[in-house]
This record gives sequence, C-alpha cells and structure tokens, in this order.
Amino acid sequence: QPVHVGIVGATGAVGEEILKVLDRRAFPMSRLSLFASERSAGRRVPTPVGDVALEEFDMARAREADVLFLAVGGDFALANAEKLAEEGGPLVIDSSSAFRLHDGVPLVVPEINAHTAKKRRLISSPNCTTAIALMCLWPLHQAFGLRRVIMSTYQAASGAGAPGMKELEDGVAARARGESAENKVFQHPLPFNVIPHIDVFQQNGYTKEEMKVTWETRKILGLPELPVSCTAVRIPTLRAHSEAITIETEKPCTPEEARAVLEAAEGVEVRDTPGALEYPMPLTATGKDDVEVGRIRQSQVFGSHGLDFFCSGDQLLRGAALNAVRVAECVDGIGA
Repeated sequence: QPVHVGIVGATGAVGEEILKVLDRRAFPMSRLSLFASERSAGRRVPTPVGDVALEEFDMARAREADVLFLAVGGDFALANAEKLAEEGGPLVIDSSSAFRLHDGVPLVVPEINAHTAKKRRLISSPNCTTAIALMCLWPLHQAFGLRRVIMSTYQAASGAGAPGMKELEDGVAARARGESAENKVFQHPLPFNVIPHIDVFQQNGYTKEEMKVTWETRKILGLPELPVSCTAVRIPTLRAHSEAITIETEKPCTPEEARAVLEAAEGVEVRDTPGALEYPMPLTATGKDDVEVGRIRQSQVFGSHGLDFFCSGDQLLRGAALNAVRVAECVDGIGA
C-alpha cells in the first residue's frame, strides 16, 4: 500500500537525491512531507505527488509519516532520531554517522544484511565510501573469504554535500579567471589539488573517515576482527568516489574467477577491458545505481591469495540516497 513519506533535509544534496530515487523507483507514496530550514519553509517544489511546500521541521508533524528519511547531520540525528522512532512513529532511516556503530541500531546495505533491519524502527545507512566498497567486497568475501583489506580512496567534492560541490565549481571558475580559489568547506583549495585529509585526525594517525571504513565494514560484514586499513583522499571531482582496493583472501582466487563472481553480483557493473580503455571512472559512474569495478588483477604482494582492483560509485546514489531508499523497500516490502 502507498505510504506517507517524509524527508528531513529535503533541500540538501542527499535529500534532493532521495526524492529523485523515490520517483525513479516508483516508490508507492500516498503523501510526501518535505522538511527543510526555516529559511526555505513555504517554498513549493515539484515532486512525484505534485508540488509540495517545504516545512520547517516539527517533531509531531514528522512523526505522522510512515517512513522518514533523515538527510541531515549527526548532531540533529542524535537529538531527534530516537524520539522520532518511538512507538507510534515512523520507520526512521538515518544517513548520518550518528548511530552507525550503536549496538542496538542495524547498519544496513540491503544487498548484504537486510535481515538485520527486520522489526527495527531506527536504521542507519553507512558512510558512502564504505557502501561503495562493500558492493565489491561482499561477493568476493562470499566466494573466497576476506583475510585483510587495504584501501585508498579518491573522494569527490559531493562527499561534503552541496556546499562542497559549489566550492569546487567556484574555485575552478576563479582559477580560470587567474584568481585564487578560496576554501571554507575543505582544509585547502581543492581545484587542481588533492587533500589527504577527510574528517578529523584520531590518536592513531588515521582520520575519522578512514576509521569509519574500518568500523563499518566490520559491522556490516559481521567480521569484528577483520583487518582493514584505509587512506582517504579528497580529489577535485564533483560526484562519484573511487577506491583502489587490495585484498588478501582465505581461498586462492584468480582474476578470472573474481571477475565472474563480480559479474554475477547485484549492484555491480564490471568494466575491465583495459585494452579498449574501459575501466571504472567517476565520469562514467556518475548517475549510475551500480558500482563500477575493474583493473582486476592478481596481487603482487599476496599472490594467489590476493587481488587488486579499482571501483567507482556515485556517492549521492549508491553511497547515500539509493541505499536509504533500498532500506525502506526491504523493511516494508514495498517499492520497485
């Protein structure tokens, strides 16, 4: 049956993408409530159910929804998510980091662990980098077993939301005029630069973004001791994160076997014809639901028990909005 859907943070990059995904996947909506800032309240926006006026967030109004997507920051989620999800309230799907590591809150990638979301009212969606990597790591783990994972990421400006994307576009335009690029969102100017610093540094020398990949991968895969090491780098692309990943496996595996496994995996597109210049890139992954994977080769370090590969996925889709909508579909048994 059609349900009443709400989106908190409807004018942000993820909130706008959730609305597009709901439309594209023909998610059955009887009613749609869009919550935004006080500044945006009253403005009407086109939606799959007609023009809808943006509302300033109100707890009672938000609890009227059947499914509520939180596309806002962790502080807001910490203050409101549990109250929203109390008995009589909606199914709450939180895209922030607030509850991802809480024992009582499932962290869900539907293609991997949808079963953990059953009969829960508050569900977390993972970090975009983690979600993209796991689309490739999960089928490889099922086939060969993961012993360790080493990853370097190439993360687009979209990871910092609409302000990050605008800062990159403005900075490129400024550089084209011969002016300096300003930076307020990122630690340094991003145009024609890469920044090996995403989120705050931890005592172990890793950033929180890098540790999120470790912690969340372990929780979603149910492998609490899996060694995972990540170096996260911001690069001057608008959308789609890319990742160079090395794995050591429990069982021997060849690139041909891995390629066959990935070709059969849901949510994955193998682009691995280097001779034809075909491999994953942000340019080709942008706007796609599936994660592109390629450059699949035998590891020079781990030999027959290891692989190197490269993947690209749209951060706002597979890494955020699409995953959140897929969670709602698998929990309520509705959607596409």
